[in-house]
Amino acid sequence: MQFLIRYKIHFRETFKLALPVSIGQLGHILLGLVDTMMVGRVGTDYLAASALINSIFFLIMIWGIGMSLAITPLVAIAIGSGKGDDTGVILRQGLIVNMIFSLLLFGMSYIASDYIYLLNQPSAVVEFGSSYMKIISFSIIPFMLFQSYKQFVEGLGETKSPMYVILVSNIINAFANYVLIFGAFGLPELRLDGAGYATLLTRVFMSLLMMFFVLNSARYRKYDPSLRFRGINIPVIRKIISIGLPTGSQYFFEIGAFSFAAIMIGWMGTLELAAHQIAISLAAMTYMIILGIGSAATIRVGNAFGAGDRSGIRDAGNSALIMAASFMGLCGVGFIFFRFYFPLIFTSDPHVIKAAGDLLIIAAFFQISDGVQATGLGILRGLTDVKVPMFMGFFAYWVISIPAAMLLGLYFDYGLYGIWVGLLIGLTAAAISFTLRFRRKLKTI
Repeated sequence: MQFLIRYKIHFRETFKLALPVSIGQLGHILLGLVDTMMVGRVGTDYLAASALINSIFFLIMIWGIGMSLAITPLVAIAIGSGKGDDTGVILRQGLIVNMIFSLLLFGMSYIASDYIYLLNQPSAVVEFGSSYMKIISFSIIPFMLFQSYKQFVEGLGETKSPMYVILVSNIINAFANYVLIFGAFGLPELRLDGAGYATLLTRVFMSLLMMFFVLNSARYRKYDPSLRFRGINIPVIRKIISIGLPTGSQYFFEIGAFSFAAIMIGWMGTLELAAHQIAISLAAMTYMIILGIGSAATIRVGNAFGAGDRSGIRDAGNSALIMAASFMGLCGVGFIFFRFYFPLIFTSDPHVIKAAGDLLIIAAFFQISDGVQATGLGILRGLTDVKVPMFMGFFAYWVISIPAAMLLGLYFDYGLYGIWVGLLIGLTAAAISFTLRFRRKLKTI
């Protein structure tokens, strides 16, 4: 009872911030799920190509996401310390960093699209995937613009507007997919390329709508989010990069492990890769919701950190971890009971359904670890503690997880399931590491 009284207000405040972010993140993943469902109706080769390219593309784009995430804790800390006037400066300098970075990532992605064949994938997957990757490479630039404004308003504790933008964007995306993939209204049937063009158009719409909302809302006027640049602020840019690069690197190590797992599964065959794409898409839905709790933890911990409130940091962090573990435990139970029903959303192939359903049993076990590690990162980011967690992430995913996946999946010949067990081991190692790191940081504050 005393425990519930102590954390009641923290659960409520975290939930209020997390719910819109979680719905927005779920909206993000729904954009991809709509692509997957519609492409899956075209053919298994197109679905496999989509799985491979999205894994590689997200591996590149995650650097940009990590860089943009630096805006949120800096804005939250400024608010907590009573320096709201600094937030507009953080936004403008963040835009400079993120736009330059987006051009670099666009170049990397576009060039990489010509070398997909080096991954030793089926020829049809390479052919369809290379063209698709070229198209979605252009979407990095508007996406980073959207992220800059999204992280700014979330740092202010206003998490609903990005949610609304993403929900509206799902309607645009679904319509564009239908028209361009299947060739409706007399347009040519572009198949996987059509999904790419739909993604590009949707991200342009998202960025312009989010930008318009922030620049024209009276709610943000006192923070001066205008584009009236007064020059380059080197200390702020340095701070953004010092948080953004390690954050992007940590996510790179994590997503990179999952992307490399997809490549290894691609060596096994198209059926295995399609099953992996379905299972990982379902697991990603729960992960997106957890990112909402992690974002709320960043905001609340950042506010308490800026105010110098140690007990506030402790309680905000602990309540977020409890919420994450509880939610993901429930999701794991759902995965087990409905493991052969969820894959029907994506395909009617009985062999793919069976393989994907078996993977969901493993996914059920790593739900709690995934929730705790993602939320733990959000807490540490609120403390601007990102460098040590970056190395912890590298160790968990590339020293523990990937070798375990290769050993179980390839050497001991457990195949697809062995690789997923290796991922489970890495997520558990990361969850333990980040939680212990938070405990250690509390002692130094």
